[in-house]
Amino acid sequence: MPARLRPTAAIAADAILVGDPGRALLLAQELLEQPKMSNHARGLWGYTGHTPAGQALTIQSTGMGAPSAAIVLADLAKLGVQRAVRVGTCTGFSDPAELGKLLLPTAALAAGGSASSFGLEPGAAAQPDPALLENLTTALGSEAHQTPVASLDTLHSESAELPTDAIAADMQTAAVLARASKLGITAAAILIVTEADGNRLDDQSLEQAAKQAGQAAARGLSR
Repeated sequence: MPARLRPTAAIAADAILVGDPGRALLLAQELLEQPKMSNHARGLWGYTGHTPAGQALTIQSTGMGAPSAAIVLADLAKLGVQRAVRVGTCTGFSDPAELGKLLLPTAALAAGGSASSFGLEPGAAAQPDPALLENLTTALGSEAHQTPVASLDTLHSESAELPTDAIAADMQTAAVLARASKLGITAAAILIVTEADGNRLDDQSLEQAAKQAGQAAARGLSR
């Protein structure tokens, strides 16, 4: 039994990972028929069920920041997760990372901090699984924007030193991809741009974008 997650229902081989427990509930209600809470330990809400197409799927919150995400992913690996898509948020600071856009990281560039504990020196990149990335690209269609992103230990600020080829920054993608690789989990990510040019995405638009990203993640995992 993992030390952090305490599953009360079966965990599926395919999982969608979100930082926010509330977003885990939102996507469980959107994607699953009769979802069952599969974890509530440490406030890391998780749900398991089947999609309308019959696909077994777990939706698990990972908390805030890279260390928390890496720990949760390690527990999920012990529980049988084999493929995972992170559905998260990010700050955009260059086109086409505009508010509400959905980004598909082609690489997650480490920007120091805890990244070294996942085997990433500053500037090094963690890569998504190519086939899963392609599945997500197909699932999103014209809404897909493939791009490198940076991952930080703190929220992005104008003073942060970031890799020049990244157009957005988040706090978990590098850790998720790097840790997944070590654990033998196939992984990729979809990021929602929730901050750009000093503006924030409103709650209703964020909810709709999260549902769109979650639907794409589920379709990508079903292929």
